Amino acid sequence: MRAFDRKFGEDFVAQLPTTPGVYLFRDGAGEVIYVGKAKNLRKRLASYRRATQRKAHRKMRAIVRAARSVEIRRAASEVEALLLENELIRALRPPFNVDGKFEFLYPALGLAQGQRHLWLCHTTDRSAALDAPEAPWQWYGAFRSRLRTREAWSSLDTLLSLLGHADAAAASHRRRGRCSLRAYRQVPAAVQEALPSYLSGRGRGFVASLAHHLLDRPRARRRAAEVQQHLEVLVAFFDSDLLPLAQALRSAGRDDTFVARAERDALFLACRGSGLPSP
Repeated sequence: MRAFDRKFGEDFVAQLPTTPGVYLFRDGAGEVIYVGKAKNLRKRLASYRRATQRKAHRKMRAIVRAARSVEIRRAASEVEALLLENELIRALRPPFNVDGKFEFLYPALGLAQGQRHLWLCHTTDRSAALDAPEAPWQWYGAFRSRLRTREAWSSLDTLLSLLGHADAAAASHRRRGRCSLRAYRQVPAAVQEALPSYLSGRGRGFVASLAHHLLDRPRARRRAAEVQQHLEVLVAFFDSDLLPLAQALRSAGRDDTFVARAERDALFLACRGSGLPSP
C-alpha cells in the first residue's frame, strides 16, 4: 500500500472535489507544515499520492512522510485560492513553504532630490532611512527579487558615480540598519528629472538620457563595455520588475509607487486574472 493511502485512506483522493481550493498538510501535533493551492483539488492531491522516487517528486514525498492529516478549504476561483494560499503562508510560515514566506526581505528603492544632492537608498527596512536628507523620500517597490533589485541598484550607483560625483561623506553618517545609502552631486538636471519616471515604471527614457550624458564623460567612454552592461541591467530591471509593478498598481486603481511587502504578493495574485505579469 502507498504511504499516502496508509496515512489518509485509500478513498481520500476519490472523495475530493474537482474545484479550486487550498490544502494544508499538518504534522502529528496539528501544526501546518505545508500550504498549497489547486485549480482542481482532486487532481492536485492525486499527484502526491502518485509521487515516485524521481528527484522532481522529492519535496512531495518529504511532505507526505512528515504529515499526519490534510485539511481542505474550497475557494470560489483559482485566484481566490491563490490569495488564500498567500495569506496562510505569510501567517503560518509552514516549514515546507518557501515562496512568500519571507516577505520581510523584499527590498525597496528610495529617491530624494535635494538642491545639493541626489540621494538613493536600497533597503529592506524603510525605517532605516527615516531621516530624509534635504527632501522627502519617494519610495518604489517593494520588489520580490532581491538579486535583480540589488543588481539594478549596483548598476545605477556605478553609472551615476561616473556621471556625477559620489559624496561618500554625506551619506555615511546617515546610514543605519539594513540600508545602503548614496549621495551624488552634479548629476545633470535632465537625468534627475527622468529618474522618477523610470523607477515608477512609467517610462525608460531615463536610461537613454543617462547613456547620452555618459558619452560626454571621458572616464565613462574608457569603460564603454562595462557601461553598456550596466545600461542593459537597468533596461532588464525595468521590464522584469518596474513595469509589472506599475501595471499591477494601476490595475488596482492606485496611483502611488509603493506597495507594502505584506500586500505585494496579494496585489500580483489578484492581477493574474487580468493577464498581467507577476515577477
